[in-house]
Amino acid sequence: MERFTVEPLRVVDFVQHVRRRPQGYFLVERGSPELPTEVLRAVAWDALHRRDGRHGRISVEIGSGLSFTVESDQRPSADERGFFGSLLDMFDMQRWAPSAAAALSVRTVIEVWLDGCGYRQELVGMDPTGPWEELIAPAPFGTRTTFHLDPAFCGPGEAIAWALRPEELHREGGTCREHPSPTRFPIHDLRAETEGSLSE
Repeated sequence: MERFTVEPLRVVDFVQHVRRRPQGYFLVERGSPELPTEVLRAVAWDALHRRDGRHGRISVEIGSGLSFTVESDQRPSADERGFFGSLLDMFDMQRWAPSAAAALSVRTVIEVWLDGCGYRQELVGMDPTGPWEELIAPAPFGTRTTFHLDPAFCGPGEAIAWALRPEELHREGGTCREHPSPTRFPIHDLRAETEGSLSE
């Protein structure tokens, strides 16, 4: 597949840049206990904000201290430029957060829904484990992406913050002031359910 042919050095350079300077993408340096939460915040912000400044519909699921899923109703890009050689190329080029989060992850699972067609692909780091697979799209368009952050990069004791609220994952910006709308969206923290079942 043509999308699978990509200049490896370009992707390697991007990964190295994110890992050397995570503060340029996520506002905090490596070693900060806030890094996993800041990665989630950046991906949620990206998913929530459309080009026109309005808010889309998203949901967040926290699977563990270092894993989370963000689902968005934003329309994927049909412009296949092949920079990453994966479904990451179907995110708008202005949407850098999913790619930067993948650079800090040991595993990323991407689902893309476009015009009623669904596609799924897994990455190890930023390397696809194979070509994407077709699936039944649950919506006409949108994305669902799961990130498993690299525990070796994040360090011991670092984890996504507990009891997060939508406003904590939403930074106010100029586009929001121009097109105000509620920032409410569901956040499902599966860690609480797991702890509850273990304590029973």
